[in-house]
Amino acid sequence: MPLTQLSPLRAYLLAKPGTTEELPFGPDALVFKVLGKMFALVAWQATPLSISLKCDPNLALLLRDTYAAVTPGYHLSKKHWNTVILDGEVPEDEVEEMIDASYELVVRGLSKREQARLQVGG
Repeated sequence: MPLTQLSPLRAYLLAKPGTTEELPFGPDALVFKVLGKMFALVAWQATPLSISLKCDPNLALLLRDTYAAVTPGYHLSKKHWNTVILDGEVPEDEVEEMIDASYELVVRGLSKREQARLQVGG
Protein backbone atom coordinates (compact mmCIF):
# COMPACT_ATOMS: atom_id res chain seq x y z
CA MET A 1 0.00 0.00 0.00
CA PRO A 2 1.23 3.51 -0.74
CA LEU A 3 2.44 6.03 1.84
CA THR A 4 -0.58 8.18 0.92
CA GLN A 5 -2.53 5.89 3.28
CA LEU A 6 -2.14 6.01 7.04
CA SER A 7 -1.41 2.36 7.76
CA PRO A 8 1.68 1.98 5.52
CA LEU A 9 2.90 5.45 6.46
CA ARG A 10 2.74 4.63 10.17
CA ALA A 11 4.43 1.28 9.57
CA TYR A 12 7.28 2.97 7.68
CA LEU A 13 7.79 5.54 10.44
CA LEU A 14 7.54 3.06 13.32
CA ALA A 15 10.04 0.70 11.68
CA LYS A 16 12.81 3.20 12.41
CA PRO A 17 14.89 2.19 15.48
CA GLY A 18 13.91 3.90 18.73
CA THR A 19 10.72 5.40 17.29
CA THR A 20 7.59 6.04 19.32
CA GLU A 21 4.22 7.49 18.35
CA GLU A 22 2.54 10.10 20.55
CA LEU A 23 -0.32 12.62 20.55
CA PRO A 24 1.20 15.57 22.46
CA PHE A 25 -0.61 18.24 20.41
CA GLY A 26 -4.09 16.71 20.55
CA PRO A 27 -5.91 13.99 18.63
CA ASP A 28 -5.32 15.36 15.11
CA ALA A 29 -1.51 15.18 15.00
CA LEU A 30 0.42 11.92 15.29
CA VAL A 31 3.96 12.74 16.39
CA PHE A 32 6.79 10.33 15.71
CA LYS A 33 9.88 10.66 17.88
CA VAL A 34 13.24 8.98 18.04
CA LEU A 35 14.34 8.72 21.67
CA GLY A 36 12.01 11.59 22.58
CA LYS A 37 12.94 13.96 19.71
CA MET A 38 10.33 14.66 17.01
CA PHE A 39 11.20 13.79 13.42
CA ALA A 40 7.71 13.55 11.87
CA LEU A 41 4.26 14.94 12.49
CA VAL A 42 1.31 13.46 10.57
CA ALA A 43 -2.02 15.25 10.13
CA TRP A 44 -3.70 11.87 10.04
CA GLN A 45 -7.29 13.08 9.83
CA ALA A 46 -6.61 15.38 6.86
CA THR A 47 -7.60 14.38 3.36
CA PRO A 48 -5.15 13.95 1.79
CA LEU A 49 -2.75 13.12 4.60
CA SER A 50 0.13 15.49 5.26
CA ILE A 51 3.43 14.94 7.02
CA SER A 52 5.85 17.50 8.43
CA LEU A 53 9.50 16.52 8.35
CA LYS A 54 12.77 18.06 9.48
CA CYS A 55 14.97 19.03 6.55
CA ASP A 56 18.31 20.62 5.74
CA PRO A 57 17.44 24.29 5.08
CA ASN A 58 18.92 24.39 1.55
CA LEU A 59 17.24 21.13 0.55
CA ALA A 60 13.98 22.37 2.09
CA LEU A 61 13.96 25.32 -0.31
CA LEU A 62 14.80 23.12 -3.30
CA LEU A 63 11.98 20.69 -2.48
CA ARG A 64 9.52 23.57 -2.13
CA ASP A 65 10.59 24.87 -5.54
CA THR A 66 10.27 21.40 -7.08
CA TYR A 67 6.89 20.28 -5.68
CA ALA A 68 3.71 22.28 -5.08
CA ALA A 69 2.85 19.67 -2.42
CA VAL A 70 5.89 20.69 -0.32
CA THR A 71 5.44 23.84 1.74
CA PRO A 72 7.16 25.45 4.75
CA GLY A 73 6.50 23.53 7.97
CA TYR A 74 3.01 24.16 9.30
CA HIS A 75 3.28 25.54 12.87
CA LEU A 76 6.99 24.62 12.87
CA SER A 77 10.28 26.33 12.05
CA LYS A 78 9.87 27.32 8.40
CA LYS A 79 13.64 27.10 7.95
CA HIS A 80 14.09 23.54 9.21
CA TRP A 81 10.73 21.84 8.52
CA ASN A 82 8.67 21.08 5.43
CA THR A 83 5.07 19.93 5.27
CA VAL A 84 4.36 17.46 2.47
CA ILE A 85 0.82 16.90 1.20
CA LEU A 86 0.62 13.17 0.42
CA ASP A 87 -1.57 13.53 -2.66
CA GLY A 88 0.67 11.53 -4.99
CA GLU A 89 2.52 14.49 -6.54
CA VAL A 90 5.74 13.69 -4.70
CA PRO A 91 6.95 10.21 -5.74
CA GLU A 92 6.79 7.63 -2.96
CA ASP A 93 10.55 6.97 -3.04
CA GLU A 94 11.14 10.72 -2.60
CA VAL A 95 8.77 10.78 0.41
CA GLU A 96 10.70 7.85 1.89
CA GLU A 97 13.98 9.74 1.34
CA MET A 98 12.51 12.80 3.09
CA ILE A 99 11.40 10.67 6.05
CA ASP A 100 14.81 8.95 6.22
CA ALA A 101 16.63 12.30 6.07
CA SER A 102 14.44 13.77 8.83
CA TYR A 103 15.09 10.76 11.05
CA GLU A 104 18.85 10.94 10.38
CA LEU A 105 19.00 14.68 11.11
CA VAL A 106 17.39 14.09 14.49
CA VAL A 107 19.60 11.07 15.26
CA ARG A 108 22.72 13.12 14.46
CA GLY A 109 21.56 15.63 17.09
CA LEU A 110 21.35 12.96 19.80
CA SER A 111 24.16 12.31 22.25
CA LYS A 112 26.74 9.64 21.37
CA ARG A 113 25.28 7.48 24.15
CA GLU A 114 21.76 7.76 22.67
CA GLN A 115 23.08 7.04 19.18
CA ALA A 116 24.81 3.92 20.53
CA ARG A 117 21.51 2.77 22.09
CA LEU A 118 19.93 2.91 18.64
CA GLN A 119 22.76 0.85 17.12
CA VAL A 120 22.22 -2.01 19.57
CA GLY A 121 18.47 -2.10 19.22
CA GLY A 122 17.42 0.49 21.79
